[in-house]
Amino acid sequence: MNNSWKRTSVWAPLLVALSFAAGLWIGSRFFVTGRQWGATEKISNIMSLIENQYVDEVNTDSILEKSIPDILAKLDPHTVYIPADDVQGVNEDLDGSFSGIGITFNMQTDTITVLEVISGGPSEKVGLLAGDRIVTINDSIVAGRNISDKDIIKQLRGHEGTEVKLGVKRGGNPSLLSFSVVRGEIPVTTIDSRYMLDDTTGYVKVNKFGRNTYSEFITSLKELADEGASRYVVDLRGNGGGFMEMAVLMANEFLQRGRPIVSTRGRISSAKDEIVADGTGSYIDAGLVVLMDEISASASEIFAGAMQDNDRASIVGRRSFGKGLVQNQLSLPDNSAIRLTIGRYYTPSGRCIQKPFAPGQIHDYEMEIIDRYTRGESFNVDSVKLDKSETFYTIGGREVYGGGGIMPDVFVPNDTTGATSYYINALNKGLFHKYAFRYVDDNREQLSASGSVGELLEMLPSDDQLLSQFVSFAQSQGGLAPRWYYINISRDLILSVVKALIARDALGTSAYYEVMNDYDPVISRALDSFEIPEPAVAE
Repeated sequence: MNNSWKRTSVWAPLLVALSFAAGLWIGSRFFVTGRQWGATEKISNIMSLIENQYVDEVNTDSILEKSIPDILAKLDPHTVYIPADDVQGVNEDLDGSFSGIGITFNMQTDTITVLEVISGGPSEKVGLLAGDRIVTINDSIVAGRNISDKDIIKQLRGHEGTEVKLGVKRGGNPSLLSFSVVRGEIPVTTIDSRYMLDDTTGYVKVNKFGRNTYSEFITSLKELADEGASRYVVDLRGNGGGFMEMAVLMANEFLQRGRPIVSTRGRISSAKDEIVADGTGSYIDAGLVVLMDEISASASEIFAGAMQDNDRASIVGRRSFGKGLVQNQLSLPDNSAIRLTIGRYYTPSGRCIQKPFAPGQIHDYEMEIIDRYTRGESFNVDSVKLDKSETFYTIGGREVYGGGGIMPDVFVPNDTTGATSYYINALNKGLFHKYAFRYVDDNREQLSASGSVGELLEMLPSDDQLLSQFVSFAQSQGGLAPRWYYINISRDLILSVVKALIARDALGTSAYYEVMNDYDPVISRALDSFEIPEPAVAE
């Protein structure tokens, strides 16, 4: 055997290892500068090395763009990055208006169906009607193409004054109708419903705190006062917040001069403020109840916290979300934006109701609502975890707590009465919405002529007939077998949802709440809760 071969074979692995080590050592020399680097400079140099020396050509801008959300997630759950393509849509949600054609729609059997034509909007001016099916947009077929709602919105919205051509199928017309709609400013309404619950109680449902919310809110209160309201139920359930200023203006309407509304604290001077009522409110003496649930957050909690801490209103429902951080949206040079947390807000009693979070653990933060549900908080007040170490007091001496959301004065559990497997399956299959739409579509002229929700409900078949028709529809269109034992348990819930959706499709969103609220135990408790609870007496 050749001894030289043996010596080579022994040393070869070591030489290879040394070569790798040398390569790593040589590479490391690029990072030795004789001084300490800051992280920003380090990232810049790393990206430069990737761009110039990485084995494959890569788009470093794209890498950094995708990394920004991860970087911000290390701060708090509400500091977020908004890509340039999403900024317009995000802003439109709160800005009070957008440029479009003025319809609400949904997708029925993969076709864009007009649910509502906004009064005074561009589509009404050219004669579009509820129930119309949009088959083409700018000569491109959109029916039967499984197009997402987001893509449809992109096609229907655009710059004010521009034109969009629609091909529309209308019942009773065999041919396709053509409409040219000039896009215009469409208001984004933040009041879903306002009507009289009884002879003296007005109801206002606020879905978000947008730029026009205060003016819409005041208009709603005035209209209700003209109809006889002397007390009000303000429904903030499902309201995730928005502009803090709108919540402050709304709170000012109900508070005496000098009463605190909210304070903010942060590192920069603009994040530090103490806001008090100026005494100009028009509803200082009106009765008030505020409804909240686990989705109510941010500006909703500012309004509710000001009312609760000033002993101005009863809070009814379930514990709110717990967002006590203040964001400022800052535009970046490429038209993207960042919503940066700049402070914390505090209710008049001194509470910061931000729930605990661990930086970077966004999933755990988002799952906290689910955790509440699984441990029974939605159903039993005794399951609510209150941090008694953060006890504060209202002006009248009642105990309130910080550390995560606003606990209502009157707890109303989540009502699952009637939620059988049959009902849940029908809900998950979308059969309630589909049936309601079909019913309204077949009777649109008659139903649309009704002058009120009451008149519309009188036009419907008897409850037995309506239930039977829905069950037949659910079987034929959704493959849901009739299970009358469970159907009878769910009878009232099924009928209320079906009637509410029919009212919505025929008369608009407000009509939906008028029907559903008649079956809502939170509304029933609200009507009995206008008296502020007395402070607890130690025994």
